[in-house]
Amino acid sequence: MLKNPTADHLLDLHLVTMADAYLHPEPGSEALSFDDRFALLVEQEWYAKKNARIHRLVTRAAFSVNATIEDIDYRKDRNISRKDVSLLATCDFIGQHLNVILSGKTGSGKSYLACAVGATACRKGIVTRYYRLPELFAELALARLENRYVRFMQSLKKIQLLILDDIGLKPYSHDESRDLLEIAELRYNRTSTIFSSQVPHDAWYNLIPDPTIADAFMDRVVHNAYVVQLDSEKSMREIAGQKLLRSIANSVQNR
Repeated sequence: MLKNPTADHLLDLHLVTMADAYLHPEPGSEALSFDDRFALLVEQEWYAKKNARIHRLVTRAAFSVNATIEDIDYRKDRNISRKDVSLLATCDFIGQHLNVILSGKTGSGKSYLACAVGATACRKGIVTRYYRLPELFAELALARLENRYVRFMQSLKKIQLLILDDIGLKPYSHDESRDLLEIAELRYNRTSTIFSSQVPHDAWYNLIPDPTIADAFMDRVVHNAYVVQLDSEKSMREIAGQKLLRSIANSVQNR
């Protein structure tokens, strides 16, 4: 196989898609001008790198569910506003360093909406990370034991969109309360956080035993946040399960 110096140079520059497109031009592309063909090669490389970055961001975000804004269910028995969802989907709140509070009973779709907004942020090139709060507390406790607590907190500070799910499953210990305040303080007016909770945000005071810490945390989280209340007559997990069962039944019938 003959070597192609130009393709080799492109590969050395890590322009893999561009090299492949150069070696295997699309039918009819030879009729294009140099500028048009070069633009086509650059565009293919650009899209490949963009898609690869999105894939990396989504993978590192570690979402709990594969969710998209386009698949959100606006059925009549759900208290969910298209206007609110459209506003969140712009991700403008991230550029403004504002927070989002999603509240509603279990099965109302809070986690799905949070992950859908997070996935949209990833598609816009925004570094995002999802944590269930109990799991984050466990990681922070381990970081303390391993003497890397400060480094871990600094990594949380740099995340452009942090999603904290399952706020308020239980009252918090003093250490957990301090962790919450530290996260809120480090990220205040710098980055954005989505909080998802079954507990209404005005009842979060009751989760934190120290009133001073509770006041400081709420001051840094609630006063610069969009609050979205979700509700549904039926659990969205139940609805999703019913859809899956119907899909399986239809697949069996069509065999």
